[in-house]
Amino acid sequence: FVSLLSPQLRAESKPLKVFLLVGQSNMQGHARQHTLEDPGLSKADRELLHGTTEPRVWISSIGSSKEEKFGRLSSAYGAGDQGEKFGPELGFGRRIENRLSEPVLIIKTAWGGKSLHTDFRPPSAGPYEFNEKQLANFEKQGKNLAEIRAAKKQASGHYYRLSMQHIKMVLADIGRVYPDYDAKAGYELAGYVWFQGWNDLVDGSQYPNRSDPGGYDEYSTLMAHFIRDVRKELQAPELPFVIGVLGVGGPTADYGPDQMRYQKVHQNFRDAMAAPAKLPEFESNVTCVLTEKYWDAELDQITRRDQKIRRMVDSEKLERQAKLKRLEELRAQEFSARELERLDKGISNQAYHYLGSSTIIGGIGKGFADAVLSLGSPTEIKP
Repeated sequence: FVSLLSPQLRAESKPLKVFLLVGQSNMQGHARQHTLEDPGLSKADRELLHGTTEPRVWISSIGSSKEEKFGRLSSAYGAGDQGEKFGPELGFGRRIENRLSEPVLIIKTAWGGKSLHTDFRPPSAGPYEFNEKQLANFEKQGKNLAEIRAAKKQASGHYYRLSMQHIKMVLADIGRVYPDYDAKAGYELAGYVWFQGWNDLVDGSQYPNRSDPGGYDEYSTLMAHFIRDVRKELQAPELPFVIGVLGVGGPTADYGPDQMRYQKVHQNFRDAMAAPAKLPEFESNVTCVLTEKYWDAELDQITRRDQKIRRMVDSEKLERQAKLKRLEELRAQEFSARELERLDKGISNQAYHYLGSSTIIGGIGKGFADAVLSLGSPTEIKP
């Protein structure tokens, strides 16, 4: 048997650092591997994401693909079963690897299109209660309220439970996914990162006053319950917890004319996501990462300009080959060589998935790593 760790790590027998990454589609990750060649990546970030050595970080992931995937960290643990995408785990794991000497395991549980108010609803939040507006709509539509309530009860907390089940299953037999696990040294729950929000942001039925100050207060309350419940269930009362605050589009203060109608709602939601970190009980062990800081404004503008060209070509109602030729001509006029390369290599998904961009998603992963390490580590070690 050949050990996977360096002689120094084996000799010191350090506890395995376990990091938990949980959320919805943006935690799954929709950056395709070709974006790692984006010329917008700095030299340092390119080297970090590509990696120069065989990773010391291992990962178990569920939800991003139909079945659990585990192995050494790579750019193949994003959304889908084809192994073509990655999420924040890549930048996160590489950054952790560079900053720590201990062995590391990431457990990622993420499912696309899930809410906190229902799908990830924490147990201590109590049963879901429909608001007056929702009840009035059900009555108007002639729906069976008893059936709707039963379905909501069944759905409430389903993905919270799935996440906890997978985390506990991996921790109960770490050697299954981390071959060189030293059971005598044990493991340490070193941090939890939450990256979710889109389904709550856009749910006007759940948050009917979302344009008003405090319109998303319920999200803040649910998030506080979530943190408490996770820590209680994992028996880790001081578990460092990072909230990844939704930042699609960048800082709302920089929104352009076509984004202004969303500005108030987006900022209200971001404030609600960040609010739990300000509670006295979480003062030293919960923090936020404003993912808006990693938005690539240049790439965003290139995308918007290209969309304008596409709309223009679509309006001309050309045949397919003529359309492609026209699009190529207009792009050559509009973009520099570098911009064309960024357009080709830097974007692989929609804006709500952070453009499927390695510059953005890689940066977010690094930010998560720095944030969780800034909180320090709990003392609880489980042999």
